[in-house]
Amino acid sequence: MSEANTGRILVVEDDLHLAEGMAENMRAEGYQTDTAHDGQLGLEMALVGDYDLLVLDVMLPQMDGFALCRALRKEGKSTPVLFLTARGDPQDRVRGLEAGGDDYLTKPFHLDEFLLRIKAILRRWEWFKKSLAKPSEGASLRFAGNEANFRTFQAHSWDGTTHDLTEKEAMILKVLAEQPGAVITRDDLLEKVWGYEVFPSTRTVDNFILRLRKIFERDPHNPRHFLTVRGVGYRFEPQGEA
Repeated sequence: MSEANTGRILVVEDDLHLAEGMAENMRAEGYQTDTAHDGQLGLEMALVGDYDLLVLDVMLPQMDGFALCRALRKEGKSTPVLFLTARGDPQDRVRGLEAGGDDYLTKPFHLDEFLLRIKAILRRWEWFKKSLAKPSEGASLRFAGNEANFRTFQAHSWDGTTHDLTEKEAMILKVLAEQPGAVITRDDLLEKVWGYEVFPSTRTVDNFILRLRKIFERDPHNPRHFLTVRGVGYRFEPQGEA
């Protein structure tokens, strides 16, 4: 994304008035914006379109927003997703995260906040894409018989198994790998990968670290690479700590 707000955004919202209102305001900011009014059409458009962001209502006809996002991720589409919902239940936020979402906004919302969230998501995604262009192994990580490819989101573990990483697992791994041996706080990880204000608890990060341990650690219960710094955050040791 550039400073000129030139990204393509798809809005999937069954409230036609709200969808067109959001699209009109985003176009005024310089974004190219399309709309769909049910989940099935939204999925079809998202699969074939080269979008930089999807804005998905949770409650949609044909297919709800969570199911749409999961279907996209299964097809290998890593396009960032901003969920919209009339409910502010923290469990819904967790569901949105686990479905592969990047942010979550409760209706009714202020237009300024909506536009700021869009800019924040695109900024974080641009950081990730730019980090892959670094000449020194920016697109992949190798350690202790493991390999992770940040372009394809595929990981090959020490035991010969292959895993599909979610984009959030890949982004957390990238943040940690860029500062090996350094202590990274949970808040720093949340802010870098999601924006710390998006989800209700830093336990979100803990759950993702557990998943990375299951993929890469020889003994996930006694990790040597993804180490907890109690009360602070995590430290990544590529060579392993005894």
